Amino acid sequence: MDRTVTPQGRRASTARGYLDQARGRPNLTIRTHALTDHIIFAGKRAVGVEWLEGESTIPSKATANKEVLLCAGAIASPQILQRSGVGNPELLRQFDIPVVHDLPGVGENLQDHLEMYLQYECKEPVSLYPALQWWNQPKIGAEWLFGGTGIGASNQFEAGGFIRSRAEFAWPNIQYHFLPVAINYNGSNAVKEHGFQCHVGSMRSPSRGHVRLKSRDPHAHPAILFNYMSHEQDWQEFRDAIRITREIMNQPALDKYRGREISPGIECQSDAELDEFVRNHAETAFHPCGTCKMGYDEMAVVDGEGRVHGLEGLRVVDASIMPQIITGNLNATTIMIGEKMADAIRGRQPLPRSTATYYVAGDAPVRR
Repeated sequence: MDRTVTPQGRRASTARGYLDQARGRPNLTIRTHALTDHIIFAGKRAVGVEWLEGESTIPSKATANKEVLLCAGAIASPQILQRSGVGNPELLRQFDIPVVHDLPGVGENLQDHLEMYLQYECKEPVSLYPALQWWNQPKIGAEWLFGGTGIGASNQFEAGGFIRSRAEFAWPNIQYHFLPVAINYNGSNAVKEHGFQCHVGSMRSPSRGHVRLKSRDPHAHPAILFNYMSHEQDWQEFRDAIRITREIMNQPALDKYRGREISPGIECQSDAELDEFVRNHAETAFHPCGTCKMGYDEMAVVDGEGRVHGLEGLRVVDASIMPQIITGNLNATTIMIGEKMADAIRGRQPLPRSTATYYVAGDAPVRR
């Protein structure tokens, strides 16, 4: 994965790729430091939005000529719907919120990717360990700031892969990212030596959680239950992930570089020991989704074009509408959802289905 081809060594965010280009349009107004309170309804039709701006306690209001598009993400979108009177009536009545529409799936079906690190000593001085030393960081920062090059121009996740751990899975159920340094995601707990690590986790956990209001106050955090590792499949996949990672790391090609296993440590072998490691070290990959899921069953929130069931003039357009988490990171797919919904809103026909050939590994089942 080439991370160094972007201009000035900067990742192309949606703000840079979309908003910056549209900022000058007369039909676009951008409000920053704005906290959405609720959607305004006239009967079953969404007609506007109220929000709080900055430190103000006086709500601002905008009305919609056509539709209201809710794009607040898998955590905030269901909160806004619930504060607006759309959701499970039992929950709404707890906070004296008038029920606009009974939609019990709002906030349910929460999914995420969970992952962990397996860390190894590197016997050759080729890792990014020197970049963690403060005396090297001014040079790295200057190289990126003035030239857009060097170590600072990449997030260093430049190798990865997907593996089907067992024949029973019809998809690659394990994802890998390789990092040429041994450190936590947030930069803490760095190993004080040359090292490298594999980030590994399952792709389609059967575990489901929820996002629910705790208050009508838009500043109040919701109750979030991810419900990680609530199925035996989760535990089996993570055990498999550790054992497969060890098999990969013990290949002859890595003999020159692979030192001792730092974490979890080679003494961690039994199912119970692996489970304990997972319990203490697995962490989110920051991919929440599914809380306003697309579909037509009783727990579905939106239809195939993002329109909220039972209401008019309201769509949800973000990762919350995924009925099931995808096999991979959510960023590009969520951008694609925005593109597809924009086409649907404007009545544009989709491009024809791709007929490109693709690789099929062995006897892996493939949906064609």
